[in-house]
Amino acid sequence: MVNDLNPPEPPSDPMRYGILGEDTSSTEDKLEKYTGGVTWAYLRPHFKEGTLLFVDSSLELKTVGKAMADDNKAQIESWLKSGDVLKPGDLHAQHWEQSSESFVALVVSPFVLFQPVPLD
Repeated sequence: MVNDLNPPEPPSDPMRYGILGEDTSSTEDKLEKYTGGVTWAYLRPHFKEGTLLFVDSSLELKTVGKAMADDNKAQIESWLKSGDVLKPGDLHAQHWEQSSESFVALVVSPFVLFQPVPLD
């Protein structure tokens, strides 16, 4: 199932992120550093590149990010199988294009994990 997460060929002008690069911070510090609030406009290019992953609100975004950074394939496969982590489809994208929903995103290169900001 993890094979479904193979990123496409990089675009000619790829966005560059450093969570797995030269940053010598701890994994936890990197997860904190590369997490933030975003809109669909920020996520759209990642959706089009096939590198965007939706994380169900039942999971902590940073827990999923840590599993990916640690290459915990068994856990990631489990989340993919259960649907707790998934690649959003065109219908999802159409919905978010028309909504004013806000998201929290976490970059674990080459992927961007995201989930809606919880409504209080």
